[in-house]
Amino acid sequence: MGRRLTEFLNSSSSGKFRLILVAAFAVVSLLLAAALLSPESPFFYLPLRIALSSRRPRIYDPTCDSRRDHHSYSATKYHRTPSPQPSPYLLAKLRDYEDLHRRCGPLSDPTLNPQEFRTDDCKFVVYAPSQGLGNRILGLSSTFLYALLTNRVLLVEFGPDMEDLFCEPFPNSTWYLPETFPFRFQLQSHRFRKAYSFGTLLQKEEEDQQKKAPALLQIFLQDKYNDYDKLFFRDENQGFVHRVPWLALVHDGYLIPCLFQMQSFRSELEKLFPDQETVFHHLAKYLLSPSNEAWEHITGFYKAYLAKAEERIGFQIRVFEPKKTTFPAVMKQIMSCTQKHRILPQSSESHGGIAVYQASHEGKQHFGDNSHNMKAWMDIYLLSMSDVLVTSSMSTFGYVAAGIAGVRPWIVMIPDPYHPRGADEPSCERAVNIEPCFHFPPWFAYPDQPGTVGPVARCEDVSWGLKIVGG
Repeated sequence: MGRRLTEFLNSSSSGKFRLILVAAFAVVSLLLAAALLSPESPFFYLPLRIALSSRRPRIYDPTCDSRRDHHSYSATKYHRTPSPQPSPYLLAKLRDYEDLHRRCGPLSDPTLNPQEFRTDDCKFVVYAPSQGLGNRILGLSSTFLYALLTNRVLLVEFGPDMEDLFCEPFPNSTWYLPETFPFRFQLQSHRFRKAYSFGTLLQKEEEDQQKKAPALLQIFLQDKYNDYDKLFFRDENQGFVHRVPWLALVHDGYLIPCLFQMQSFRSELEKLFPDQETVFHHLAKYLLSPSNEAWEHITGFYKAYLAKAEERIGFQIRVFEPKKTTFPAVMKQIMSCTQKHRILPQSSESHGGIAVYQASHEGKQHFGDNSHNMKAWMDIYLLSMSDVLVTSSMSTFGYVAAGIAGVRPWIVMIPDPYHPRGADEPSCERAVNIEPCFHFPPWFAYPDQPGTVGPVARCEDVSWGLKIVGG
């Protein structure tokens, strides 16, 4: 694909110098063309001064270079509108959360135990991911927002394949689950779910609103969650969940559209995010700063290939069924989209310089591989420096890049043998906003269900998914 697209680009012409980066990840072709950078984010902090828990005995540089310097690489003069600004209420909420995390988090007591921490003052939510990096970032952001809404401390159980991707987000503390935590390696197991999950308790009717809450409860919200698990999104069940001091959220999706559907949280969410179409952007910019190692890879590539370009156009194409989706069919969709919407230079335009680069060459998704995830994070962040983004339908990788960038992407509708589209349907659609899609919402959250309220609609690229709109 890269060679043919390069030939197409070189045969066309333009009045600008364009730089195009091609990166591959998980049957992904990422084409990134470079221009100018986004303004400085409001989430600027002094260097972190943090001592890490016993889980990570190495001595780490206390600074986070990306948090300090990212504005030098993401500002743009010509193509981008200014980045959305966070509400004063959100900023105050984040400061309060940092105080809570510092007071209740692992560094305050390295022997955290769910049997001992049952006070109203300190409650916890543990995030345990399992899928690809794009899914994990969406799940992590959703879990953090749930922590903000319920005054819980977020702790993460990343595993070795997520080491050193992100800076510690919370000053003078750590977000890593201590090694001393019981059940640390069982959080996602079927046996643990059978014994400790919210859905199991409802199904067996072993707990009611009057009985004592357990010390630990798993909230299983993966794509195969059952009807009892889905009742977590019902307001009437949040009172019981609130009494549990330790929650383990096992999921990899963007749950936030469903949180907006819940009366328990809607008023607070509207105060936190007056512009409800920028929720993920604000959460990601605050929570996910590339580690110094990742930032070195990102800035090294940027300086070598992207710095001098006047425009960056990023392509992220994922084919989920490569054995059933033909290469010509994918190319037809890409070419139709880019030509119809004049995303790439046309042959009638005056001559200009074009360059194509590829940041990574992974070919397919690898699970349990830290080096692979480091390259994926580099690809996502480089894509987020684009002025124009073309992404793939259903791809969380593309959702994350667009959300961090604050750029509404053009979504190429990749042919799907299981969900065929009509011949008259467009090859791509412009996303209505930069919010990700939640692929597996409960049936009662759809806007056409009786009694459903909230700023949500079905997604452009996934008809059974939900995303935040309006506001």
